[in-house]
Amino acid sequence: MQKIRTFLDSDFVFRFKRDRIAQGSFLVFLLIVFFAAAAPVVAPFDPYDPMQIDIMDSETPPIWQNDDKESPFLLGTDPQGRDMLSTILYGTRVSLIIGIFAVMLQAFLGVSIGLISGYLGGRVESFFMRLADIQLSFSTLMVAIIAAALFKAIFGSEIYGNVAIIVLVLIIGIAEWPQYARTVRASVLAERKKEYVDAARVIGLPQKRIMFRHILPNTLSPILVISTVQIANAIISEAALSFLGLGMPVNKPSLGSLISSGFEFIFSGSWWITVIPSIVLIVLIISINLLGDWLRDVLNPRLYKD
Repeated sequence: MQKIRTFLDSDFVFRFKRDRIAQGSFLVFLLIVFFAAAAPVVAPFDPYDPMQIDIMDSETPPIWQNDDKESPFLLGTDPQGRDMLSTILYGTRVSLIIGIFAVMLQAFLGVSIGLISGYLGGRVESFFMRLADIQLSFSTLMVAIIAAALFKAIFGSEIYGNVAIIVLVLIIGIAEWPQYARTVRASVLAERKKEYVDAARVIGLPQKRIMFRHILPNTLSPILVISTVQIANAIISEAALSFLGLGMPVNKPSLGSLISSGFEFIFSGSWWITVIPSIVLIVLIISINLLGDWLRDVLNPRLYKD
């Protein structure tokens, strides 16, 4: 209870209470995450169940454009006859899963490499930083497209569809680790010259403990800021890959695959198939980016203006 009370009285919570934009973006993000996580409970239909899908219901307009005001499809249906509301809820859950786990992989690789490079220096630092430079010279989306296309060509569309989430997490996660590595390395270079690190060396603590128990906690602030931005970037990368046909399969929708599946119908009058998932994606990305901007200001006193 004492830790909870201390947190509630902290400067972090105080600034959050005073920032309406941070509160609004956090509330929107929380609502999206809640409804996505509760999709099996709150969704009117199960888009994965063929028994609940009728092709005769395909391209049914939203209820406000439908002459049948008692239609069960509040946001209409997609080309396969699936309820758009249900598909968006399930698709948002998939996009969030890919984004969060891809960022966890990025953070694990980048923080480990940046911490080791910054602390040990020398040839180890040179090797990892040149590797990061090489990877940063390529577009993340280009690397992801090549990797996804190769996997799909080698193992086939059926196998790819079964493991698409894992593949996308690996591709997006591995493609973005240099962002963490370079930031953590810069922080470690500043921290390793401080007196508490010298004191830890003098009393004989092993290097591993000094790195992970003493230096790492002092580099968490930039990591938190990067993570919020990287979640948004990972979701955008997944959406772009799905839009290009290299992401989630049509029968396992994400926001990107939903946008892609309705793109060819947008000029035929079935605008809702692409527009509504696009709006959800935009709102999700904006709310995450606004939270990231707020965290950056709060965790860096030099940027915060009272």
